[in-house]
Amino acid sequence: MNSRSAKSEHKRKQGKGKYWLRRIMVVFLALLIGIAGYLTYIYKVSKDALGDITTDADPTIVIPKDQSVKVKPVTIMLLGIDTRKETGSLNTDVMMVASFNPKSKSAVVVSIPRDSRIDLAGYKIRKANAYYSRFISNGLHEDGLKKKEAEKQAKENMRTMFGKFFDIPIDYTATINFQGFVDVVDALGGVDVDVDMDMHYVDNADGTKIDLNKGHQTLKGDDALDFVRYRKSNDGTNMSSDFDRNKRESQVLGEIADKLKSFSSVTKIAGVIKAVGSNMRMDIPTGEVENMISTYFGISRSNITFIPLEGEWKSPYVRLNETKLEEAKAALQAKLAE
Repeated sequence: MNSRSAKSEHKRKQGKGKYWLRRIMVVFLALLIGIAGYLTYIYKVSKDALGDITTDADPTIVIPKDQSVKVKPVTIMLLGIDTRKETGSLNTDVMMVASFNPKSKSAVVVSIPRDSRIDLAGYKIRKANAYYSRFISNGLHEDGLKKKEAEKQAKENMRTMFGKFFDIPIDYTATINFQGFVDVVDALGGVDVDVDMDMHYVDNADGTKIDLNKGHQTLKGDDALDFVRYRKSNDGTNMSSDFDRNKRESQVLGEIADKLKSFSSVTKIAGVIKAVGSNMRMDIPTGEVENMISTYFGISRSNITFIPLEGEWKSPYVRLNETKLEEAKAALQAKLAE
């Protein structure tokens, strides 16, 4: 090959190399733009969702940095509310008290059976799941409040009452409806659970249709809700207690925590944020919710201690086991003192 041909071949290779380099750079740039666009979208969705979620919070409250959830433990009462039109009720079918500690990046979650008999000085004895709707009714009819103000007052009353019950301060209340639970599970692509028994139950009055077979499986949102809510079959067999349901709640929540932690869920996070924003309300200031997300995002099931309260069924109540109750109180108190 003469020198002219060699130079020509060298330029051709250089040109080809630059061509592929340009293509790689274009693809890389497009990827960066795509990621930036997605992150911008996530940021916008997050801001919009947080605005919806925290509508119950007092916008005038400013939390000092040394009192923030980033540095101080916090306790939240979580209420899963049955708001279906078919039932017309506001009963809290799921009730949990959760204490978070930012130093250990860990939490204790106590599940309260819905039929628990609550005997507390200053309050009428009721089932645990009846108080929220009663507090709202009192606010509407006795205090003359509008619906939103009555709900806000009811949440404050729930915090105060169950704070006394567990001998701890409860800082905030969060409510989520059935649809929110369903949407979050669907946004994550379902949850892997071990269905502990055949579950078949139909109630045309409220639209319930539970049809699950025993065994390990991935459940979508509606089926996951049925798994948590199941009580018994139509013929009265395969009975399921409050304690069984609390264990299932813990199993599903643990799965959700692990899914949120996994890298594969990053692309689904927008759907989760939307689902939560549409169906959850908290009285936590927006800035504190952001602090909680940044502090506890990535927490796994192994960092969460689930304690389902137990007891004995004596119609019409569950009489809580005092030893188990004291264990739960001690665990919550210890988490706040770490």
